[in-house]
Amino acid sequence: MDRRTHLAALAAFAAAVLPTRQTKALGKIMEEIYPQYGLIGQIIAQPGQRAALASILTEGTNRMPGNFAYLVGEDAANPDALWVVEIWADEEAHAASLALPEVKAAIAKGRPLIAGFGTRAEFKPVADAAA
Repeated sequence: MDRRTHLAALAAFAAAVLPTRQTKALGKIMEEIYPQYGLIGQIIAQPGQRAALASILTEGTNRMPGNFAYLVGEDAANPDALWVVEIWADEEAHAASLALPEVKAAIAKGRPLIAGFGTRAEFKPVADAAA
């Protein structure tokens, strides 16, 4: 997937799962702050556990220092899959988040609901010059 297609997909995903106010805020962050690290990953839940896992993944995610966006969405083709899109100030901020008590608790709580992982990609967020 080329950069423009990737950014368009990320923007469409954000628009679908975020209220308009948050989508505009994410756009402002991308234009002014220039986050340096991003992740996109697919998590496969145990059969019938996608909603429960999504709930766990989104608990307390607004309190992670250095995190500009943490989006969880349901895969349209797989009833047990979730997609997670994360945008961070840098890779160190992401690594530091894994030591937060709330994140450790969410990982421990969610682990039994995870059947596996699908595609995962790390990326450097960039503003779309055509926007």
